[in-house]
Amino acid sequence: MLHPSTDVTSARGRRHRWRAALCALVLATAGSGVLATATPSPAAAGRDPHTGACSAGDQPRVPGAAFQQADCLAELTTAGTVASGHTDPADYAGLTPKDLPTPSGVPGTQIDGYFPDTSTTNTNHGWNHDAQFVIRLPDHWNGGLVVAGTPGNREQYANDRAISDWVLARGYAYAATDKGNTGLAFYRDGRRPGDAVAEWNTRLTQLTRAARAVVRERYGKSASRTIATGMSNGGYLVRWQLENHPELYDGGVDWEGTLWSSEGPGLLTFLPPALRAYPVYAAGGPGAGEARQAMHAAGYPAGSEFLWPYHYKTYWDLTQRLYREELDPGYDGATEAGTPFCASGTPACDADYDYRTRPRAVHRAVDRIALTGRIGKPLITIQGTLDVLLPISRDGDVYARMVREAGRGPLLRYYRIAGGTHTDSLVDAFPDQLRPMVPCHRSAFTALERWLAGQGRPPADHTVPRPGDADATALLTRCALE
Repeated sequence: MLHPSTDVTSARGRRHRWRAALCALVLATAGSGVLATATPSPAAAGRDPHTGACSAGDQPRVPGAAFQQADCLAELTTAGTVASGHTDPADYAGLTPKDLPTPSGVPGTQIDGYFPDTSTTNTNHGWNHDAQFVIRLPDHWNGGLVVAGTPGNREQYANDRAISDWVLARGYAYAATDKGNTGLAFYRDGRRPGDAVAEWNTRLTQLTRAARAVVRERYGKSASRTIATGMSNGGYLVRWQLENHPELYDGGVDWEGTLWSSEGPGLLTFLPPALRAYPVYAAGGPGAGEARQAMHAAGYPAGSEFLWPYHYKTYWDLTQRLYREELDPGYDGATEAGTPFCASGTPACDADYDYRTRPRAVHRAVDRIALTGRIGKPLITIQGTLDVLLPISRDGDVYARMVREAGRGPLLRYYRIAGGTHTDSLVDAFPDQLRPMVPCHRSAFTALERWLAGQGRPPADHTVPRPGDADATALLTRCALE
């Protein structure tokens, strides 16, 4: 969920500056934010009035944008945008299996730009400006629009391999936002605790409205359906949008969305126990067995132990400290984002953080970004049973229960994917124990399409088994939800 930072002045006036090195470009990281070419080179885009094909001329206007540039591209997927400089591979590094096929044959228009904003963490295109977006308009349009926010604290191209390539190949227009702040120091954006995360929701709403207008201008009619989708923090945005702005969407697909609830559970309740127990477990001494039980009790399932060392080094500590700093900056006083890998018992150590005992103001900060379960449009949620960044018993299971308790159960389908984990690149390291989530997301998306078209409701909630006889190729291309 993170990104390497540079030494910048804190928007909240903190006395200490903090630098963090990036140990791996995975979900807990964001890309370098520098494109191969600072300014894409193809001609400004417009439409031939007779054929509708991409040509030089007037470009569609993005309502509210402070800056935009449009380009005609022979290829809108990463099969062409990597070479043309219209994506940033660092943005999506580590999010998909290495052998995921790349579709091609999607010409059209790409619009890059940004909305007015005062923060400057996103360096894509050399703009040093946040609230950046990308909108892609295929020449051969199927009538639909897909909008997404990014996972972690990555920039606007983070979904290009996992989501954009595939939906573009199906004929959808596609739009994505950087959520208004990026990188390891995202929490410096805003004036009060919770502002940075709250902006994510505002920015996706803003982009959805703008992208719908762009689609009308480009194609001469409104989108027949608008679908929100995203993974991790992007999945959280899908949930929030369907709860708070269902009028903008026809439905959504939530891929392991982050759960925020003012009373918990959440990152700030299940990460500290892991930071306390895992070092004891890893040491292998007389307390290892009890520590393992403590990990299980905190939500990290039995059978996921092989994933714990990597997540401890890469995710748990950094994620806890940064999101705690965003929502409870007073916990460690003048120190910014805590002390990395501090031992339990160290003053103001995040391993000892107890959300339940924190001042009511902290709970109010979480309440500003909290989910309710009151979705207003159809939603399909998928999450892996071996997710050990957002343990499923503390995340997807809880949100499904919230939706049912809110009386919105008929609008939800929830699929627990046996053997899935939070970051698909780990499938390459553990092919015999994990399965990729990306084909399950695609199966969920097509199930939502049929649901919205009145062609049948998706199967009831259940756990999707990992086929025992499936090879890596089959798992990468198929995920039957039935």
